[in-house]
Amino acid sequence: MKIIVPMAGRGSRLRPHSLTVPKPLIPVAGKPIVHRLVEDIAKILKQPIEEIAFILGDEAFFGDDVVSSLQELAQGLGAKASIYRQDLPLGTGHAIMCAKESLSGPAVIAYADTLIRADFELDQEADAVIWVKQVDEPEAYGVVKLNEQNEIIELVEKPKEFVSDLAVIGIYYFKQVEVLKQELQNVLDNNIQNGGEYQINDGIKGMMANGKVFKTGSVDEWMDCGNKNVTVETNGRMLGFLQQDGVNLIDPSAKLENATIIPPCFIGENVVLSNVTIGPNVSLGKACHVFDSTIKNSLIQTHAHIKNATLDNAMIGNHVTYDGNFTSISIGDYSVLE
Repeated sequence: MKIIVPMAGRGSRLRPHSLTVPKPLIPVAGKPIVHRLVEDIAKILKQPIEEIAFILGDEAFFGDDVVSSLQELAQGLGAKASIYRQDLPLGTGHAIMCAKESLSGPAVIAYADTLIRADFELDQEADAVIWVKQVDEPEAYGVVKLNEQNEIIELVEKPKEFVSDLAVIGIYYFKQVEVLKQELQNVLDNNIQNGGEYQINDGIKGMMANGKVFKTGSVDEWMDCGNKNVTVETNGRMLGFLQQDGVNLIDPSAKLENATIIPPCFIGENVVLSNVTIGPNVSLGKACHVFDSTIKNSLIQTHAHIKNATLDNAMIGNHVTYDGNFTSISIGDYSVLE
């Protein structure tokens, strides 16, 4: 089994955080999004992973440190890491074809801006599986249309009239991913574009037209990491799941002085807390120092220094200095203070 992970986009909806850190590497509950996603998929598949192919953007943004972290992720799962580049943002189908040397045999394709919780067996009779989640407002999503045999017969993007309430979450299984490769090559050769980009859906539609059977796989939880508000919400939900799983979320190296922790919270390595109330639903990354503050429902990355603050629904990046009693400030592009 292979896992193919397109992650070339910079993530404009998560600015300013994604200006300096690729969105898939922003930590949620103490671990980068792409690490959580790949590890969770590996658990669901319950079979050896031979290769994980990562499709990255330009080397100036996705540099050696990113490559090293992804290689370590793959090695931890006993898999080979293959690194590909998508130099131009030409769509999901184009991104997948940048890894065409790895497109053979059974494979899962997963976009690295979402997290899931699921436990099910793959339908071995299907040629492909599209993972979906039942949603309340299907008109806001791409959805699947099923026939009487519960096979997918159509993909419909943001339907104005009701088609189904099963939203596509961006994770796919192909029994023979080279079949998708062939259809996507046809998309590229014939310059079939939607919105100026080459899309995976057009490759899937080609497979369906040739009689390939698509089934649905459902997930228990689908958590988006598309923008700041939903990422903070996802952080809290993931912390709750990890607490239920019995995961220790407070690193033993953390120094706590007059600190009240309201779980669930992730307290990372070498964090220093003094005269604070933290939680619920807070992640504090490595080497954060927090003094005389109250923080809840927030995601703070690494090496941040915070004092005199009352924060709720906050997302703070790496190496930030924040004093709630500020009078002198220096704020970069896309920053938001509310």
